[in-house]
Amino acid sequence: MIDTLVIGSGHNGLVAACYLAAAGQRVKVLERDSVAGGAVSTVERFPGYRVDRGSSAHLMIRHTPILEELSLADHGLRYIDCDPWAFCPGTDSAPPIVFHRDLAKTCASIEAACGARDARAYRGFVDVWARRSAAMMSAFTSTPSPLALGKAFWGLPARVPGKGASAGAALSQEFLMSGNALLDSLFDSEHLKAALAWFGAQSGPPMNEPGTAPMVGFAAAMHTIPPGRAVGGSGALTEALIRKLHGDGGELELSATATAIEKQGDGWLIRTADSGTHHARSVISACHVLTTLDLLVAGGFDRATADRWRTQIRIGGGIGMAVRLGGTSLPQYPGLPADTSVHGGLGLLVTDRGHLARAYADATAGDLPRRPALIAMSFSAIDPGLAPSGRHQTSLWAQWHPYKLSGGRSWTDLAATAGQEIINELDRHAPGFAETIEHTYIQTPADLESELGMTGGNIMHVEMSLDQMLMWRPHPELARHRVPGAPGLILAGASTHPGGGVSGASGRIAASAVLSDRRSPLARITRGRWG
Repeated sequence: MIDTLVIGSGHNGLVAACYLAAAGQRVKVLERDSVAGGAVSTVERFPGYRVDRGSSAHLMIRHTPILEELSLADHGLRYIDCDPWAFCPGTDSAPPIVFHRDLAKTCASIEAACGARDARAYRGFVDVWARRSAAMMSAFTSTPSPLALGKAFWGLPARVPGKGASAGAALSQEFLMSGNALLDSLFDSEHLKAALAWFGAQSGPPMNEPGTAPMVGFAAAMHTIPPGRAVGGSGALTEALIRKLHGDGGELELSATATAIEKQGDGWLIRTADSGTHHARSVISACHVLTTLDLLVAGGFDRATADRWRTQIRIGGGIGMAVRLGGTSLPQYPGLPADTSVHGGLGLLVTDRGHLARAYADATAGDLPRRPALIAMSFSAIDPGLAPSGRHQTSLWAQWHPYKLSGGRSWTDLAATAGQEIINELDRHAPGFAETIEHTYIQTPADLESELGMTGGNIMHVEMSLDQMLMWRPHPELARHRVPGAPGLILAGASTHPGGGVSGASGRIAASAVLSDRRSPLARITRGRWG
């Protein structure tokens, strides 16, 4: 019997496995795919090109202690700072806005595009929200609870001065604001508001939803540690984690699909599609929460309880889709510096929030957006090894695209149309780029589900709305990374706190829970949910 079996080799599952192996446990990771890493993986989509299957820029994990605690630099992981970390195209009346790590340079760009008042306001925004974002990341690396949140945010000032309870109420109100309300309270320029709203919307919800202000506010943290591009592709993080795992004696088995998780005495029996079995004292399920519930029911867990949780977890209708391109040129955006480093940042290709609102409304109706909202990333500009000599690779992420299409239409029929509309939208901002494309790979919401296990095409697994974050993610009864009635089973992955994105925090929390259980006799207590 091994100590812990991890189901799913996404980065959270691997992070958990690495911590446990380093602590001396016998650990094995099972992965259904033939490629490790889930959405944090890089493959050769076109001859000579290294193309990400999911995530591209790593915004959060460098704001955690994980990289240092696991010594991943010693296992070959190297990051290039994305600096500038983002840019927004110019308008008919204003030049592009370029967001540098250096705050003074960013404010100079904002002043040129939006005026001195917004430049001053942005400096104040960064001063306030950089500290709040640091507190937020601290809260993200521990199991969610009112005590943990209070400890993380204690002493942070509100924008409106207050004392005692009034100060706390003002601070909490600002965290519960919508992203749009925060932006409207700070800035005049729609140009700047659109760029920051689009950055915040990468978590999924539109910026008119309550509780989205911190998603906008996280932009301030990019001036402390900017997004990082792992050299060799997003999957370089996964490769370093695997080397760390193997170095500490852990195992990884690919093409090994778990089919059931069954409680047996003090441990667990895990069945696989090839009729294999594994015995473990603990299990970390780092796949989608609905997949975990399926595995539990297949192993005898109470179906009625699992079905109740399933109906109360909001998956949503998909967030977006990706188009991966290879060709002879980088996009040429009018008004941007000739320095290729700007292409290593996030191209926030919107200039007004109406564009975002219309795209979201279209998706809500089950339609393709009239104009896709794009993030453009051309990391071959700063990491030439991603493409053959004389060629470049560009990834486009587009929101919002529905998983379920109206009128009985299928993604099989509309994939090419939607992909071309995304390319056309990029060509609006970088005229002539479409003519340089030699290779195209389209990932629809249906493709994201089938290839990466992202149910409903939701890259965050579960909606990142206020009602499904913190102590409510993915469900109040499952929010402490535990399943009532399944002692010794720990949840990890984007379905759990702190949610989607490349942070590794969920894996770290899961490993801590396993190690904590080994010191507690309560781990042996069952609660009667097994038939």
